[in-house]
Amino acid sequence: MRFSSRFRHFFFTIIAGGLLLPLLLMSMVRVLFYLSIGGAATDGVPVWPAFIRGVWFDTVMACYVLIIPLTFYCVCTLFGWWRRWMGRAVNIWFIIFYALVLMACVANIPYFAYFGRTLNDSIWQWFAYPEQTAGMVAGEHSWLKFIALYFIIIVLYAYVLRCFRRKAEQYSVEGRPHGVRAWLMRSVVTLCIIGLCIFGIRGRTGYNPIKISAAYYCDDPTLNQLGLNPAFCLLQTTLDSMRPENRTLHLCDPKRAIADVRGWLQRNGTDTDAPLAVEVAGADSVRRQNVVIILMESMSADLLARHGGKGLTPFLDSLADQSLYFANCYSAGNHTNHGIVGTLYSRPAILKRNAMKGSDIPVMSGLPAVLRGAGWRTMFFMTHESQYDNMNAFLRTNGFEAIYAQEDYPRSERVNGFGVPDAYLFDYALKRLNEAAAQSDTPFFATLLTISNHPPYIIPDGMRCRSTLPEEQIVEYTDRCLRTFFKAAKRQAWYDNTLFVLLGDHGKQLGTSRYEVSESFNHIPLLFFGGGIGTGTRTDCCGQIDVAPTLLAHIGLPYRYEGFGIDLLHHRRPAIFYSADAVVCARDSNYLYIYNPEAGREFLYDVSTPAFRPLSAHNAATRFLKRYVFSNLQAAEAISSLKEERSN
Repeated sequence: MRFSSRFRHFFFTIIAGGLLLPLLLMSMVRVLFYLSIGGAATDGVPVWPAFIRGVWFDTVMACYVLIIPLTFYCVCTLFGWWRRWMGRAVNIWFIIFYALVLMACVANIPYFAYFGRTLNDSIWQWFAYPEQTAGMVAGEHSWLKFIALYFIIIVLYAYVLRCFRRKAEQYSVEGRPHGVRAWLMRSVVTLCIIGLCIFGIRGRTGYNPIKISAAYYCDDPTLNQLGLNPAFCLLQTTLDSMRPENRTLHLCDPKRAIADVRGWLQRNGTDTDAPLAVEVAGADSVRRQNVVIILMESMSADLLARHGGKGLTPFLDSLADQSLYFANCYSAGNHTNHGIVGTLYSRPAILKRNAMKGSDIPVMSGLPAVLRGAGWRTMFFMTHESQYDNMNAFLRTNGFEAIYAQEDYPRSERVNGFGVPDAYLFDYALKRLNEAAAQSDTPFFATLLTISNHPPYIIPDGMRCRSTLPEEQIVEYTDRCLRTFFKAAKRQAWYDNTLFVLLGDHGKQLGTSRYEVSESFNHIPLLFFGGGIGTGTRTDCCGQIDVAPTLLAHIGLPYRYEGFGIDLLHHRRPAIFYSADAVVCARDSNYLYIYNPEAGREFLYDVSTPAFRPLSAHNAATRFLKRYVFSNLQAAEAISSLKEERSN
C-alpha cells in the first residue's frame, strides 16, 4: 500500500503534470500548425511519420524541463524530506518553463507562415529593437489570435496542473525507507528514473544525440519541419551560434574581399545578394550521362605510387593512368563535412565551421540541385547513420532525392560505430544504381561516401596484405573494394555512359609533417574517369571547389553558378586555398603560405623542390598568397551573411 501511495503521488506530480499533459498540449499545437498551413503535403507522402517524430522531439524538450524537478522529487522522497510546499514549487517550475516552450510552439505558426522554416535563433536579432518588435507584434492583427491561443493554453495548463497537485496531495508520500535493503532498492529505482530522463534528453541510442536530421523523412520541406519542436530548434540554433567555430571571421575587409574574388574568377555580375553569381550558357548539346562521385575517406594523394606511396593502391594508381588526373588537388578542409560541401556545392571550409551541422539548414545552389532540376535522379550513399553531421537534413534540403544510410542496411552488416564497411556500401549502391537504370531512361547522379579508411580500422578476416600495419592494410582494403566495384559496374549496361569522379574527402597524416600543416591531410587525388572526358595529368593547383563546375562544363548544362570554383577544363587557377581546423593555407606551384589566427603567426615554405625550406614570410609571394586565402574565406563569410539576411 505504501508503494501504491508513493506511485500515485509521483504520477500526478511528475508524470501527468510534467510529462503527459505538456506532450498533449504540444501535439495539439502541432495539429493546429498543420491545419494552418492547409495540410500541405507532397502527393503520396504520409503525414503520420511527421507527427510521430513530433512526439519524439517534444519528449526531448519535456525531459529538459523535467530533469531538475524530477531529481529534486526523487531525492527528497528517498530521504523522506517531502513537504506540501515542495509540490507547489515543482508546479511553479513547470508553469514557468513550459510557458516558454509552448510560447515557442505557438509562435512558430505565424513564424513559419512568414519565413517558411521553423523558429530559430534569428529571432534574437529582433530583441535589439524592443520597441519596434513590440509594435510589430501588436500591430500585426493576424498574430493576435495566436497570442490569445497561447494564453488560453497556459491558463488551461496551470489549472489542470493545480488539479493534479491537489489530487497528488490525497496520497501521502511515506517517509525514509527502513533498513539498508529497502533504502538501496529505492536508490536504484531513483537512479534508473533519473537515468531515463537523461536518456530522454539525449533522444536516442545512436552514436550522436538527436539532431534536426531525425525529423527528415521525405522530400517535402514542410512535412520534414512539421515534426520539429520549435523550442528545440531555438535552443539548438542558439547554442550553435555560440560555438567558437561559428564566430564571425575577420581576416580582411569584406567588400575588398568580394572585389578580389570577383576579379580572380572573372565574375562581372551585378547581383548584390549573390556577388559571385554567373549564368553559364552551357554547350550546344548536353551529355545526358550518369555521374558517380566517390568521396574516399581519408584518401591522401601521398598514398598513391605516383606521389611516393608504398604500393598500397594498385587499382587506384591504374585508374589514374586512364583518367584525367589532377596531381595538385587540395581538399577544402580536413573533415568530411568540408569535403561534401566543397565538392558538391563549391563552398570553402571556413576554419572549423561545419556548414551542415547547424540546426538552421542553409540552402545551397550546387551540383545536386542543378542535375536534379535537369532531370537526373540524385542519390547519396553513406555507411553510417544519416543523422551524422546532420547529413540527412542538409542533403535532402540541397538537391538529393534519396539518402541511403545505416538505417537501410541489415544490422548484421555493421562493423563499428560508423556502420557498414566499404565492401557492403559498394555492393548495396550497385544494386540501387542498377534499379535506377532499369526503371527509366533518366540518368542518375550518385555520391558514395566511403568510411573504412577511418579509425577504428576493421580488416576482414583472411585478407592478405602487403603491409603489416593496420593503417596501411585498410588502405589496401579500400583499394580492393574499389576494384571489385568497378569490375562489377563494367558489366552493367549503364557503365559506358557514366562519368566517374574519385577524390578524397580529405587526406590523412602520413609520417612527420615538414610544414606547420601536414600536406598529406589536404593533398588529395582527383580523377575524372570515363564518360568521354579524356585522359592526362594536370599539375596546376586546384581544389574540391572546382569539381562541380568542371563536371557541369563536361556535361554541357546551362545553369546559374554561385560558387567559388572554376571550370578546370577551360581555365587554370593562380593558386588554391584551404583550411585545416584553426589554420588557413594557400599555395601555388612554388610556395605554401600558412596563417594561424589563434597564434597570430604566418609561415612560408618553398615547395618547388623536394627539399624542405622555410622562408621569410615577408616577400611578394607571401603578399599574394595571403591576400588570396584571406579574400576567398572572408568573401565566403560575407556571402553567407548576405544569404542569411536575404532569408530573414
